[in-house]
Parts: sequence; C-alpha cells; structure tokens
Amino acid sequence: MGLNVTGSAIDKVKEVMAQQNPRPGALRIGVIGGGCSGFQYQMVFDNEPTPMDKVMEFDGLRVYVDQTSLMYLDGTEVDYIETLEGSGFKFSNPNVKSTCGCGSSFSV
Repeated sequence: MGLNVTGSAIDKVKEVMAQQNPRPGALRIGVIGGGCSGFQYQMVFDNEPTPMDKVMEFDGLRVYVDQTSLMYLDGTEVDYIETLEGSGFKFSNPNVKSTCGCGSSFSV
C-alpha cells in the first residue's frame, strides 16, 4: 500500500519549500517516539536520502521515508486542510489504535 500525499498537501509543501533558501530537495516524513500516546509524526526538509530510505515522488515532490517509519505509515494519507479553526497537515493512518486528546500523538 505505501504512503499517499494528497494534492493539497503537495501544493502546500512545494509552497513552503519555495520560500526556503537554499531550497531543500525533498520532504522527509517519519514516525518518532514521543507524545503522550507513544509516537508522533515528523515532517522535515532534507536533501539526500539515506541507504535505508524509500524514495517516493508525488507530482514532482520527492519524499523520503525510512524503513522503520514506513511500517507505521503503510496505508497512510497525508493531507493539508484549512478550516475556520485552523490549518495544518492531517495524517489519516489506518494502523493507529488510539490517539491522545490533543491529536498530536498516537499508538499502534
């Protein structure tokens, strides 16, 4: 299954990347330990993949995901939403068993 990044998320990441100097080469998406439920999503800019990364491309956006994170992200959709309450990236992960009250961490 892998990972999917929606068009609105791709557009927003490209917009933010264009504002960086120097411009990064890719987006790294990962899962790190932390938060009140055990794991948190991480999105950072990067320039070079590591030997353990899976390199994906979504409409011209290069995305790196390490093999360990990919296990937790299999089937996940990353979207960018804008509402009256705020805007941000939303992860829809079918592997999540529970989330914390604030919604920033999860457990599997």
